[in-house]
Order: sequence, then C-alpha cells, then structure tokens
Amino acid sequence: MSPLLIGIIGICVFLVLLFLKMPIGFAMALTGFTGFWAIRGLTPALSVAGLVAYSEGTKYMLSAVPIFVFMGHLATQSELTKSAFTVANKWIGRLRGGLAMSSVVGAAAFGAVCGDHIATAATMVPVSLPELRRHKYADHLSLGSIAAGGNLGFMIPPSIGFIIYGLLAEESIGALFMAGILPGILLTFMFCVTVYILCRMYPNLGPSGPKTTWGEKLGALRDVWGIIVLFVLVMGGIYTGFFTATEAASVGAFGAFVLGLINRKLTWPRLLSSLHHTGSTTAMLFVLIIGAFIFSAFMTISGVPIALANFISGLQLNSYIIIALILLFFIFTGLFMDIIAIMMITVPIFAPVVHGLGFDLVWFGVLIMVTMLVGSITPPVGILVFTVGGMVRDVPMYLIFRGVIPFIIAMIVFLILLVAFPNISLFLPDIVLPYR
Repeated sequence: MSPLLIGIIGICVFLVLLFLKMPIGFAMALTGFTGFWAIRGLTPALSVAGLVAYSEGTKYMLSAVPIFVFMGHLATQSELTKSAFTVANKWIGRLRGGLAMSSVVGAAAFGAVCGDHIATAATMVPVSLPELRRHKYADHLSLGSIAAGGNLGFMIPPSIGFIIYGLLAEESIGALFMAGILPGILLTFMFCVTVYILCRMYPNLGPSGPKTTWGEKLGALRDVWGIIVLFVLVMGGIYTGFFTATEAASVGAFGAFVLGLINRKLTWPRLLSSLHHTGSTTAMLFVLIIGAFIFSAFMTISGVPIALANFISGLQLNSYIIIALILLFFIFTGLFMDIIAIMMITVPIFAPVVHGLGFDLVWFGVLIMVTMLVGSITPPVGILVFTVGGMVRDVPMYLIFRGVIPFIIAMIVFLILLVAFPNISLFLPDIVLPYR
C-alpha cells in the first residue's frame, strides 16, 4: 500500500474517531502514530511520538500560551470587563441599539486582555445581559451581539489563535499581533453598524439609552485605565521591540495581577480559581498541540500535503480563486470543529500552498482566523452560541442562532474587504516590523 493511500485512509480514520466523539488531540495523536507505524514501522513511530511530545511541548514560543490564558483569567476575576461595558455604555448607549453596541465594544476591550473567544463571550453574558433586558432589548439581538462579540477575543491581540498559527506557519507572533489590531477594530465597528442598522429598521429590537454629558463620558474613562494600561504594556512592548511576545505575556499577567490587587477584586479564592482554570485550559491546548504535530509528521511522510499542493497548482486557476476555495474550506470545517483543532490539522498543509502562490502568510493568518470565527457562531456546532445559550436557559437556541445571522453577514463582508485590501492587515506589521 502506497504512503499516499495510507495518508488518505488515515484522514478518514481520523474523521471517524471525531464522529465517535474521541477528544480531538487524542484522535490526532492516535491516527498520526498508527499511520507513521504503517509507513515506517513501530520503532520510528515510537521515536517520533516521543520526540514530538518533548520538542514541541517544550518550545519557548509556547510558553506564551498559558501566561496569556492566566492574564485573561486574572482580568476576568478582577472585573475589568464590567468596567469596559459601563464605559462603552456611557459613550454610545444613547444611540438606538446603544446597549447592544456597548456589549460588542466591551467584548472588544476585554478581548484585548483575554485572548480567547469562548472566555470573552461567557464573561460578557452576566455583565451585559441584565442591562439589556432591563432596557427591553429583544433577546435574540442581545444574545446574538454577545455571541458575535465574543469572536473579538480571538481577533484582537493578544490572541491565543495567532500564537498557535505563528507556531504552525513559522511566522512572527509579533507581526501577527500587529496584523490583528486594525482588522479587530474594523470588525468591532462593523458589528456596531450592524446593530445600529437593525435597530433603525426594527425599532422594537433595541431602544435608545439615556443621554450622558461630556463630563460623565470623560469621567467614566478612569474605570478602564486598567485595560488601557495592560494593552499598551503588552502591545507597546512588542511594538517597540522592548520584549518578545512571551515576555509581553509575563508582563501582562503581572500587570493584571497588580490591577486586581489595586481594585481589591482579586481575592485568594479568585486567584486560585484563575490558576485552576489556566491549568485545565493549558492542558487541553497542549494535548491538541502535541497530537497535531504527531498527525502532521504522519501527513508529511505520507505525501498528502505535496499531493494536495500539486493538485491545486495544477488546476490552472487564478490565485485568488484558489484562496477563495481554501477560505470556503475553512468556513465549512469551522461549522463542525474547534478553531484551534482546525489550525492544527490544516495550517501545515495549506501554508506551503499559499506561500507558493506568492501570498503573505501573516495576511493569510488573519483571513483564516476570520473564516473560522464565522463557524464559531454558525450551526450546527456554533460553539459561542452554545456557550451563551448554556448560560441563559430561558431562551431557545434557535433564537440565538437567528440573532447572529446579521453578524455572520457582516463577517463575510469583512472577509471580502480583507481579501480585496490586504493592507488592512499588513499596514501595521510592515511599519513596525519591516524586516520580517
């Protein structure tokens, strides 16, 4: 049996294991190990499994992951999210649909110190939903804006997604962080515009909030100084080259710890809770990472990535059509699988193809992040919708899916803009890191 055929069978076996609900990391590791064994033998397979687990699990770059996760949990326990929502409400709450817009802006602000979309969405539910209901907002708009806003936790750096992508595509994490800033701001703006248009067309969805004076607006900014300091500290340090992404994570986590002590929200139980959740999240991510690299080693020796690259290059299609097909593939797989898992499996396969077409892999990283985030709010899986729905038992799931439809449309338009105007993503990296 040829290695290529074994590789194709391995992919099918992997999909069957997923269907049987085996954890993705273990499914990738088992398939990769067995496939490597079938092609090269048991001893090489054991050797590769041991080497990959050690070499990938101890990479310095990966040390940023648990530290950024810890920073996000510390920020949550220190109630920085509530402050962000309150301030956004002071500034834009008077607009029609302003409270829903405030939940989006609050999610964006929290995403700047969190790095995870699920944590962002879950944190915003208890913060913003009571206020939205108190002001008679329609539940599907309220929960739809919260679920969609959760995506900003992955788009706006520091983002765990960009760290994982940088590791897999061998791209600068600092450049990826810079590439996510302008798209993250633009997507936040487009979500707010979406809310505003909906509430102008259907006034019963969300009323205007009370007006606030300029004194109240400016005075409210002192409540988000912590988030601003953390973001400037992390991104400013990377921007100036003063420290690396991993060092920035450490500085950010320490900053979140100090802020929690200053505002007296970070008690011993909350600190222990942060440590516990950081440990469990990190363990899950590292199982995915190690399993993905074992699977990737199997794919490499099977020749599947080379065969796929040759097939795509032989189609004689315009390079942008090929990019569009790849992005459609990511959107489709995002309907059924976790974002990190998709990247682990597909980036090692598609990154060489995209690079061979002459495209910038930093730009491509932003594109695939958006495509997979579309899947996180789209049925049948829609992990953010189920996260939000699991916290609000009195709203049917179909209503939340109905609420995210306008935001899905906004994200598709946003994706088209990123493809048509690459400088939206590459402007800051090209200025800050021209040597990359």
